Amino acid sequence: MLSFEVLKQDGQTSARICLMKTAHGVIETPSFVPVATLGSVRSLDSCDLEALGVQCALANTYHLHLKPGDELIRRLGGLHRFMGFSRPLFSDSGGFQAFSYGLGREHNIGKIGCIFPQERADDESARDKKENKKESKRENLTRISDEGIAFKSMYDGAWHFFDAERSMRIQSNLGSDIIMAFDECTSPLSDYDYTRRAMQRTHDWAGLSLRYHDQNQALYGIVQGGWFEDLRRESTEFIASLPFEGIAIGGSLGNCKADMHQVLDWVVPGLDERPRHLLGIGEIDDIFEGVQRGMDTFDCVSPTRIARRGNLYIHPLSGGSVSNKFRINIKSKIYEEDSRPADPLCRCPTCQSYSRAYLRHLYVARELSYFRLASIHNLHFMMRLMEEIRESINKGSFFDLKKRWLEPS
Repeated sequence: MLSFEVLKQDGQTSARICLMKTAHGVIETPSFVPVATLGSVRSLDSCDLEALGVQCALANTYHLHLKPGDELIRRLGGLHRFMGFSRPLFSDSGGFQAFSYGLGREHNIGKIGCIFPQERADDESARDKKENKKESKRENLTRISDEGIAFKSMYDGAWHFFDAERSMRIQSNLGSDIIMAFDECTSPLSDYDYTRRAMQRTHDWAGLSLRYHDQNQALYGIVQGGWFEDLRRESTEFIASLPFEGIAIGGSLGNCKADMHQVLDWVVPGLDERPRHLLGIGEIDDIFEGVQRGMDTFDCVSPTRIARRGNLYIHPLSGGSVSNKFRINIKSKIYEEDSRPADPLCRCPTCQSYSRAYLRHLYVARELSYFRLASIHNLHFMMRLMEEIRESINKGSFFDLKKRWLEPS
C-alpha cells in the first residue's frame, strides 16, 4: 500500500515536497517518473536507472499484456523481479491507448506529433516531419463502448478487450506499487458531447476499478473532462469523492500549454492532500508549471525519446538552440568539431567523458552506443532538475528558481 505525507509547502505557490512510502521504497516529490513501456527504458537497463537516481518508473499495462504477457510476468515473480528493478513502479491502466490507437491516429496527435494541436512540435527532426505527413490518415485501432475498449493489436492484428476488471487483473499480475483506474483518454479534437460521454464512462469504470483492484496496490483515480471547465470540475468532484489513494489528471489538456495550465487551475483547488500525478507530461517548462500548481509526480517518454532523435538537454545558461533554450540538436554540423560536453554544467557520466563532436559522430554513424549515452544524459538532467526543484521548495525559493529557468535570458 501507500503512505503519504506533505513535508513542506512553498510560501509563494502551491508547490510542495511530499514523501510517498511504498512496499518497494520511498519517493520524494516532486518527482519525474521515466516511462519503461515494456519493462525497460529504451537503451538503458535497471542498473542504469538506479545509478542515475531514478526513484520510480512507469510501465505500460497494454503493451506488457501483449508482450510478453502479464500472466508470464506474474509466474516469473512480478515486474520488479522480471526487470530487475527494486524501486517503486507505477503502471497505467491501458486507457491512454484508447486515444493513441484511436482518435490520436485519426487526428495525428500524440506519440509522434505534438499533443497540443495549436503548438508547433519543437522536435527539429526532418524525419519526424516526414512521418507526420506520411501517417496523417491512419486506421483507428479501437472500438469503445460503455463496457470497455477493444484494441486491434499492432503486433498481429488480433483484437483484445479491456474493461475495468481486466485492467485491474493485469496490473495485479504486474505487481506494480501504484496503479491507475481504467479510463478513457480523449483527443483534444473531441467535442463536448463526446468528451462528456467519455468522462461518464471513466466515472463508471472508476467504481469498478475500486471493486476489482488488488488491495495490496495503491489505486489512483483519473480526472477526465478534456478542456471543458464544467466537465473538469464535475470529474474532479466525483473522483475526489471516492476512496482512491491518489489522484491523476489525464486526458486531453487542451490545444496549447496555456490550456493545460487552465485545466490544472480548474482541477487542483478541488483536490485534497492525497498525492497528485500528471499523466504523460514532462517537458521542462511543464514541470515547473505543474509543480507550481501543486502536482507531485509526472511521467513522460520525452526525455529519452528526444535523446534517441538527437536532442540533448542543456541548462539554459549553457546556451541552447534558437528554437529551444533547453536543448541542442547534436545532428547539427556545428558540433562536428565541438570539444565541449553536451552540457558544460552537467556532471553526468556522458558529459564527464565525451564531447559533442564524439556524440555527433556516434549519432551520424548510427552507433548503438549513442542511444545509451544520450539517454543517460537526458535522464540525469531530469533527475538533477527535480532535485533542484525540491531544494528550492525546501528553501522557499521555488518561484525564483522558476524565473531563472523560464524567463528569457
